[in-house]
Amino acid sequence: MYENTISFNTNIKLYMFQTGILKTKLKYIKMNQSNEDFEIPVPWFLIKHPEGDVVIDGGNAIEVAIDKHSHWGDVVAAYDPLMQKSENCIDQAKSVGINISDVRYLIQSHLHLDHTGGIGRFPNATHIVQRLEYDYAYNPDWFASAAYIRKDFDKPNIEWKFLNDKKTDFFDLYGDGVIKIIFTPGHAPGHQSILLNLPKTGHVLLTIDAAYTMDHWNNKCLPGLLHSSSDAAKSVTKLRKIAKENKAIIVTGHDPDAWATFKKAPTFYYE
Repeated sequence: MYENTISFNTNIKLYMFQTGILKTKLKYIKMNQSNEDFEIPVPWFLIKHPEGDVVIDGGNAIEVAIDKHSHWGDVVAAYDPLMQKSENCIDQAKSVGINISDVRYLIQSHLHLDHTGGIGRFPNATHIVQRLEYDYAYNPDWFASAAYIRKDFDKPNIEWKFLNDKKTDFFDLYGDGVIKIIFTPGHAPGHQSILLNLPKTGHVLLTIDAAYTMDHWNNKCLPGLLHSSSDAAKSVTKLRKIAKENKAIIVTGHDPDAWATFKKAPTFYYE
């Protein structure tokens, strides 16, 4: 079900970028744990593909580096972003030779504030999101409202492509098995993870926030922010099965220790 069925074009590369860090408390990342200070990375990803380059999320918006209080408001008290202006996704993409006009797709794992930095920045990109997530972002529950910064995604002239939960699960972006989008609700109602199949590296599973950290992956705790704890647990179970079947490298969403072990752009990449 998850295997690639056609031969690879070898001109495919995965770049792992970071738009600074968030200073927070451990309890906001690992539910019911301590109030100790905790810092997490804010990753985003770029895939060079012969059919068109693909951005996954985009991290924090550049406005966060300019005036975080104006852009994010009161949420800064719980998640304080430390980001240099040069760490925005456009400048980082250009650092690896990407022409932003050539980015064909921007995949949104979900629409939380630390994942929406790329929306509207790539002029020819179709933005792929779960319809459920898009609708929820405009009318979130009270406990999740601070996580959605409407000015990041409510922009004119955005071309959206909506996926529909289980009906489009394992959506194969180019039909070549390289980029598959997996419906993984729980952290957010329309969250999606990405399974990559690279020519030399093999499978890489970007859990994004379906598993913040390896503790979430290993069922030792739940994320600090949840839409549904039951769905979150089921999504991890689903992803663990996929990872095992594909012998995939696991890349969790915000694990500072695990993130330190990966090759980072712009100097390094996976192929």
